[in-house]
Amino acid sequence: MQPTHKQTNPTLIEEIALFEQGYSFIAGIDEAGRGCLAGPVVAAAVILPLEDETPNRLVGVNDSKQLTFQTRERLFDVIMQEALAVGVGIGSPELIDSRNILQATKIAMGEAVAQLTPAPQALLLDAILLPKIALPQRSIIKGDARCLSIAAASIIAKVTRDRLMLKLHEEYPAYGFDQHKGYGTPAHLEALQTHGATPHHRYSFAPVRALNGLFSDL
Repeated sequence: MQPTHKQTNPTLIEEIALFEQGYSFIAGIDEAGRGCLAGPVVAAAVILPLEDETPNRLVGVNDSKQLTFQTRERLFDVIMQEALAVGVGIGSPELIDSRNILQATKIAMGEAVAQLTPAPQALLLDAILLPKIALPQRSIIKGDARCLSIAAASIIAKVTRDRLMLKLHEEYPAYGFDQHKGYGTPAHLEALQTHGATPHHRYSFAPVRALNGLFSDL
């Protein structure tokens, strides 16, 4: 019989460990949209209050990929209300094509950190580090499932990006951005073959690059 693994919720353990080292404002950072063929990569940074009741006020906050659209939308508002600070950075398709997706993600994360007031004293990130930011940092594998501030950042980033893609759908309805949000689904790939790429696609990504840079007439 295979052992079962109970789903755990993100906690403030990592944040409190840094607090006990003398850091008062700890930002969790995450991104959304790194693997998409269209649209920006969006990063968010969130500083949560390190109070005993904070996890109770943020019940349900988890890795955004594990949540429904409706739950993410609801928790977005809760996080915006409860957080001490929230910052959002955006890496455009042009930036992604010129600098590559990893560097564009790091630039967007840096923008998100720069928006935080109060300024963070330490950073917690999901499987990445930002060497150009001179702050103590910890990279946590599956951080969005383990660390409450990273999970909160994942929701802010995901909801912000989804809203941008819904606006893009209004401009380019033939591509189905409202459904796949720019990921390379069969429907998206078929639309690319039929209509070509929009100015919002990432031309450095192979499925788009294969179209030889053709733009849609839409």
